[in-house]
Amino acid sequence: MKAIVQDRYGSAEVLELRDIEKPTAGDDDVLVRVHAAGVDPGVWHLMTGLPYLVRVMGYGLRTPRIRVRGVDVAGTVEAVGKNVHQFEPGDPVFGTCDGSFAEYACARAERFAPKPENLTFEQAAAVPISGTTALNGLRDAGRLQPGQEVLVIGAAGGVGTYAVQLAKALGAAVTGVCSGPKAELVRDIGADEIIDYTKEDFTDGTRRFDLILDTAGRRSIARLCRALTSEGTLVIVGGEGGDRWLGGFQRQIFFAPLRSLFGKQKLIGLVAKERQEDLLTLKEFIQAGRLTPVIDRTYPLGEAPQAIRYLQQGHASGKVVLTVSE
Repeated sequence: MKAIVQDRYGSAEVLELRDIEKPTAGDDDVLVRVHAAGVDPGVWHLMTGLPYLVRVMGYGLRTPRIRVRGVDVAGTVEAVGKNVHQFEPGDPVFGTCDGSFAEYACARAERFAPKPENLTFEQAAAVPISGTTALNGLRDAGRLQPGQEVLVIGAAGGVGTYAVQLAKALGAAVTGVCSGPKAELVRDIGADEIIDYTKEDFTDGTRRFDLILDTAGRRSIARLCRALTSEGTLVIVGGEGGDRWLGGFQRQIFFAPLRSLFGKQKLIGLVAKERQEDLLTLKEFIQAGRLTPVIDRTYPLGEAPQAIRYLQQGHASGKVVLTVSE
């Protein structure tokens, strides 16, 4: 089968389209014929091995432990292990796996769910990582309650477009932070108000929010706390910028827990979990018409390096997706 493979860490040039052996399903696994695969910032981190914290976390100190890139996936079940009873060959599914930038991918059954009937495979592949991250951030870490004022920073991004829609579906009043050219998109997906961060400093303390979901990853904890109510919650998603050792993750690893010790504001560094029950929750929102994936553009499998370069430039509105097979 064809797959996007890397043997060393580096920029997008280390990725190669190669023929490799097709995976086989273990007793608890599902083998999927991949129709589409989502591209998220985590792919860049695993490709480059940066920050070095990524390598220490078990992804390979000198070379990548997992050689095929990609996590988000949507496709058709090809085969199942003997202990798998919830899926059978031919079922359309979406979920996560290690190595979705390939014609076939394999993972444990609990990492998949039935594909929403009203989505294409490309749309479904855009959901798992970003959708579950937004859901975990708002519902679980943020404990969002109906009627609360929610600020989504990076509202036009992969996680942000889901966060705006889910916050509205959960009963919040939503303000989205984005650049001016993306304001119309953020308004169209349900934001009540828009802040153009190039023209307005929303951390000046003039307005405060019950819950802030920060997907942009660069502003200091102190500045963000000025935009929180006295007992509000800040949820930090990911980390960009910073040095080669910790990147921007020091905000959620060190700064947020430390500052939480000295006040009533709750500062949380999100560690999103890949759970089948969350995929099923997202499926319910999607099929009810309350959540729609936003796709900026698609690339064929062989152009995965170009897709990652485009995403890393920071201009994408919503998700970038690879199309793999019909």
